[in-house]
Amino acid sequence: MNTPVNLFKQALQNKQPQIGLWMGLASAYTAEICALAGFDWLVIDGEHTPNDLRSIQAQLQTLAAYPSSHPVCRVPVGETALIKQYLDLGAQNILVPMVDTAEQAAQLVQAMRYPQDDGQGGVRGMAGARASRWGHYPDYFKRANEEVCLLVQVESREALKNLDAIAATPGVDGVFIGPADLSASMGHVGNAAHPEVQAAIEDAIARILKAGKAPGILTPDRQLAAHYLSLGAVFVAVGLDTQLLMRHTTDLAAHFKSNLPVAATVKGATY
Repeated sequence: MNTPVNLFKQALQNKQPQIGLWMGLASAYTAEICALAGFDWLVIDGEHTPNDLRSIQAQLQTLAAYPSSHPVCRVPVGETALIKQYLDLGAQNILVPMVDTAEQAAQLVQAMRYPQDDGQGGVRGMAGARASRWGHYPDYFKRANEEVCLLVQVESREALKNLDAIAATPGVDGVFIGPADLSASMGHVGNAAHPEVQAAIEDAIARILKAGKAPGILTPDRQLAAHYLSLGAVFVAVGLDTQLLMRHTTDLAAHFKSNLPVAATVKGATY
């Protein structure tokens, strides 16, 4: 057996639109339902959910049966040791929140990569863990660097100021715009639809594309998602499993109980 080619990374490089879903239920059971829906990529969120290493491993194992839905694992923080653990679990695609500078981005590139003879490697520690299928991928240590995919999140005024340098960092494969935190940083808490925030997002998408990298974003607003795709956004998450469950259960109960409110939809809202 050989180390599998990272088809999600290839799609980003080729600027092929990838439609995704955010998974926050921290369950291999629901991850399988999401994979069967047909999304191109699925976020296993370790930042704002009760996921731990074991639950992330279980979801990766489940999603392995559905190779057309590519798992993207979001770490809670961009720490080298934690990134190493996610990679050792077999995650190929890592999403890191709150990246504000090119220096941070460069450190994350180093954390993602093994040292190499050509001097272009990083500081990832060597281990025959699940990533290499405990040695069943004999070429893993030679090929891992080219198959891992690093996605960094820009979600603050500081990150926007440094966006060109962040996007230009070698080894960064995609830049994800975090609309909720970005709107808060810009003084519009809970209002990602604000014209100032939307203008910043549109400008960021253009700058990321100019750097030759893939822009990404999350919005459950279908019209807004289509708009971002038309601007050139490559990997777009169009919903969240937690929000889908909340809205549909609330609406179903309200249909039969007149004293219950229907779930409100806020245009442009992320969560």
